[in-house]
Amino acid sequence: FPSLLLSLSRYRGFTLFLTFLFYTSYHLSRKPISIIKSQLHRNCSTLIRPPNLNGTDNETWCDWVPFDQDNYKTLFGAVDNSFLVAYAIGMFFSGIFGERVPLRYYLTIGMLLSGLFTCLLGLGFYLNIHSIWYYAFFQVRAMNGLVQTTGWPAVVACVGNWFGKGKRGFIMGVWNSHTSVGNILGSLIAGVFVSSAWGMSFIVPGIIIASTGVLCFFFLVESETMLIVVYGQEDNEKEPLLQNSSSNEEIFSSPGQSNSISSEPAEEHTKAISFCGALRIPGVMEFSLCLLFAKLVSYTFLYWLPLYIANVAHFDPKEAGDMSTLFDVGGIVGGIVAGLVSDQTGGRASTCCVMLILAAPMVSVHSHIRHHWLLTMWMLLVCGALVNGPYALITTAVSADLGTHESLRGNSRALSTVTAIIDGTGSIGAALGPLLAGLISPTGWNNVFFMLITADILACLLLSRLVYKEVRGWCGHSPRHRG
Repeated sequence: FPSLLLSLSRYRGFTLFLTFLFYTSYHLSRKPISIIKSQLHRNCSTLIRPPNLNGTDNETWCDWVPFDQDNYKTLFGAVDNSFLVAYAIGMFFSGIFGERVPLRYYLTIGMLLSGLFTCLLGLGFYLNIHSIWYYAFFQVRAMNGLVQTTGWPAVVACVGNWFGKGKRGFIMGVWNSHTSVGNILGSLIAGVFVSSAWGMSFIVPGIIIASTGVLCFFFLVESETMLIVVYGQEDNEKEPLLQNSSSNEEIFSSPGQSNSISSEPAEEHTKAISFCGALRIPGVMEFSLCLLFAKLVSYTFLYWLPLYIANVAHFDPKEAGDMSTLFDVGGIVGGIVAGLVSDQTGGRASTCCVMLILAAPMVSVHSHIRHHWLLTMWMLLVCGALVNGPYALITTAVSADLGTHESLRGNSRALSTVTAIIDGTGSIGAALGPLLAGLISPTGWNNVFFMLITADILACLLLSRLVYKEVRGWCGHSPRHRG
């Protein structure tokens, strides 16, 4: 098939594009629920009641049962949490499967099932379903949470199979913008249908992610090794991302560990790393717990920002959804800046810590200027950059650093498991954030912002040991390494 072959560099670019597209579709299918919340429970007193509508409470005639009651925020929190808890639990097992199952099949099945469950949630509108158990279970929320765990470990491992470690933070920072791009597209697509037929706000994204699953099955090449086996091509100049190196090992290593480990020659391992073995890699626990609080903040914004804007500014659901995309636009910039700065300084932990420190007062300021909407738009951009920058850096470049730690001695089958542990721990925070927001918001939105500020501060404290080691390295007490 010589006429059909592309050069390895073009395959790398194509793989980067495909994995970007795949994970964009994952996030695109998660976002609509936050947009349609303000449509499921509305201020009916501001609307004109149809004359042919009988037997309905005058105050809730425009709401969708069961979200027409005073506890609607708690119900929204339950719907979000069914997805996020299932996602957090499933993520710890997903990486283990990802190391042992062909990535192409794993991603394809995950995207097809995710499309199915997302469409089933939208069908609740057309089938006139009003059971909270349907909406909590279908987003077939809990089932969709489980199948969505197939995405992140698999795409990170796939990119890791193809790309060299040079400028890892910058490349992965740009690539990780798929998270924000997916959120933006999900918001815009859901906004088109939210006021007329909100079921399509789920069905269209469901069809999109299922379609990308088909693309994955036919076009994804998992690694250069597979290409060599199939086509007999080799690229001797390629330096794999999974190749063991000493980059960033100093801050992740325990005292005295580096010398003892580096004296042993690297070995190629064919056996996938165990869950407990991945936990013992220095730095995994600190960054995992930091991500727990970082994702708590990020996902609270993800699921509650449109409703907050609609309630405070009295925007209609589409306008609130459109404005909320500014947070994700800021997230794209933040992820790229975090990766670039950490590449240049060699300080992954310090970069995260500085951005989290700046994020805390910005969140506080945002809560006090909510009625000045021009300023609010700028603050959404800034908050998005500062909140999502550390989140993006930890889930990409940091995960790659830890997945190639020298204690693995050349084991190239650890990245998916390490990524799953870090993101799975973070997903616990992603589940707690929207749940706590649902419970706290009835007491006032200021209390929700106080919770977010507290989470940012805790995330900083968890990185203090690694930041201290990086600062000592910059002061000449130990060698400084770049990632």
